[in-house]
Amino acid sequence: MKVAALQMVSATTVEANLARACQLLAQAAEAGAELAVLPEYFCLLGRRDTDKLAVQEAPGQGPIQDFLARQARTLGLWIVGGTLPLSTGQPERVRNSSLVWSPTGEQVARYDKIHLFCFDNGRERYDESRVLEAGTEPVCFDLPSRDGSRWRIGLSVCYDLRFPELYRAYAAQGADLLLVPSAFTATTGEAHWELLLRARAVENLAYVLAPAQGGEHENGRRTWGHSMLVNPWGQVMACQPQGEGVVLGELDRDSLATWRQQLPALGHRVL
Repeated sequence: MKVAALQMVSATTVEANLARACQLLAQAAEAGAELAVLPEYFCLLGRRDTDKLAVQEAPGQGPIQDFLARQARTLGLWIVGGTLPLSTGQPERVRNSSLVWSPTGEQVARYDKIHLFCFDNGRERYDESRVLEAGTEPVCFDLPSRDGSRWRIGLSVCYDLRFPELYRAYAAQGADLLLVPSAFTATTGEAHWELLLRARAVENLAYVLAPAQGGEHENGRRTWGHSMLVNPWGQVMACQPQGEGVVLGELDRDSLATWRQQLPALGHRVL
């Protein structure tokens, strides 16, 4: 199955970001991808954390969700909409939600980011808990491929990557592919991004597909990029260092089975 990680450099208006996402999704479909995954905050990287409150949508309705459902139907793609802000009932808090659409335009899964990023090195300061409400539940979904294979896919977002117990829970549920739409900072990304992605792939004997924000943004923020696909042996199969683009790669069911047979570590767990 061919998959695509879409790298963006999102701006401060939803309209501009949806236009760019439309073009990247079309490129992924034209290249033969069955699954296309957008990065975290693909629809908006505002000038202030609170800007996302102004574009929040109720679950199941709103222009961002309508756009993604329409693109899935039009292009015949499975689409994971990076993340978008969904209302919680509290005006000052939203969920950072990753939604999945089937090629029929039906929403089939929703994952709310569980771990909220907090970082302060004296020069850069981030605290997502000021605006976001944390999710509580891991979420998997099953994707039947055109070739008749079926892939179990575990959902996560950005900072979740630092918490291996989430991915171990997915491995216990039989996950074959782990998704990590992200907006890693340049500072933390340079230090840890590839290291963590490859570790999650190796320890769970699963593919990892990680679309990211990658570049200098209109709001002045700089993100690390390096969207990539990693195979279960920890090898980077494809990567886009910076700038917008489509990272493509093939998932192979036979190769996955071979790796798991040769090194049956998932069956050797004790704790």
